[in-house]
Amino acid sequence: MVAVTLVAYLVVLILIGIWAQRRVGDTSDFHLAGRRMGPIVASLSASASSSSAWTLLGVSGAAYAWGLQALWLIPAIWSGFFINWVFIAPKLQPASHENGALTLVEFLGRGSDAANEQRIRAFGAAIILFCFTFYVASQFQAAGTAIATALTVDTAVAILAGAAIVIAYVFLGGFWAASVTDALQGLMMLFVAAVLPVVALVAVGGPAELQSGLRALEDPSLMRVVDQPGLLLSMVFIAGLFGIGLGYPGQPHVVNRFMALRSSCEIRFARSIALSWAAVIYVGMVVLGWCGRVLMPELPDGESVLLELAVDLLPAVLGGLVTGGVLAAIMSTSDSQLLVAGSAVSHDLRRGNGSLMLDRVVILLLGVAAVVLALWFPDSIFDRVLFAWQALGNAFGPLLIVLLFSGGVRSRYRLAAMLTGFSLTVLISIYPGQAPGNAIERLLPFAIALVIALAGRVRAGKTPDTART
Repeated sequence: MVAVTLVAYLVVLILIGIWAQRRVGDTSDFHLAGRRMGPIVASLSASASSSSAWTLLGVSGAAYAWGLQALWLIPAIWSGFFINWVFIAPKLQPASHENGALTLVEFLGRGSDAANEQRIRAFGAAIILFCFTFYVASQFQAAGTAIATALTVDTAVAILAGAAIVIAYVFLGGFWAASVTDALQGLMMLFVAAVLPVVALVAVGGPAELQSGLRALEDPSLMRVVDQPGLLLSMVFIAGLFGIGLGYPGQPHVVNRFMALRSSCEIRFARSIALSWAAVIYVGMVVLGWCGRVLMPELPDGESVLLELAVDLLPAVLGGLVTGGVLAAIMSTSDSQLLVAGSAVSHDLRRGNGSLMLDRVVILLLGVAAVVLALWFPDSIFDRVLFAWQALGNAFGPLLIVLLFSGGVRSRYRLAAMLTGFSLTVLISIYPGQAPGNAIERLLPFAIALVIALAGRVRAGKTPDTART
């Protein structure tokens, strides 16, 4: 029954891709759905695409391993949704409609002189391709785990099957397919986060028994709200987690939903949906991880706790839906990232002279590269996703914030901010001995890139072109 439910869900995704193909008439349709997206699809698809396998498997796995201090993940990540929907969306939607930008990188380059705009597009596309190869690989790796668990097939076969389905419907339907499937997948994820944690909490015996169960494991670190030696390191740890939220404005596969939204008047409604969705999802995953630690204290891999509890606690049909929810989290992110990668090469590198065929070829090639990485270089979903997430956030987020709130930025400063945020994140991540919560990797590059972008602000009455340096 699990297999039937799962296969039916995957068939629906392919059918959506075939339906969406009929709505793709040009590159504007392929990249931004012709800027005709409504608030429900925009909010659910933006939320789902920003909440990957890391959300269902990584966050629940972190709560399983960390205990009570995983509580900080909830406000840290929710703050990113708040920043995007309260501050970024109301400005980016009308600004992108006004200047006609189809991608985040194109928006960041608009207003620069021709030579520097081309450099911004080229380096921006390279950053996206680099980060998304790792990011999509983590999604395919998680898809393999979910499918292999549900259908008892070899993990390599499961990875190939999951990747093939995602690539197929994005290849066919572009942004329409990615957004409609993401909205459906956002609902699937909401179902998982609303049902399975409640069932697990009942199985534990309620909140009081959950606390007693964690204490009975005789691991003092599980009961500490912050498991760090001293107040200063505790503050650094918490600040590092909130650095995850700062990465949200720089995610091209998320903010492009704001650019596609048909009207700025619909942002408030979309915002209420997105913020409520995020609260349910992240509270649910943290509670689930805690319950899993009590019910299954000896799991070799904490990131499998959601799938193991689904098999152990739910009927077969619901178990199939939970597995489908995990695949929803995976596919809703990987499809959007494949689409943005295609846009980066076809649209950004070629200055808007790309083609639908080139978009689709890039999607196929990046998908193959991600499959290779997932099969032969597996890594922790939690770590791999956060690295790619932070590199993107520090590369694009500070510059976007300054452009939206301070007007123009001189061309060279735009490029310097973007490259500094990205390269510092990569450099710091290479060296071991990170600060608690990876605070330095998440906050320092962002802060320096923000200072550079602010330093390049154009004085009132001038444009970036007339104020070049």
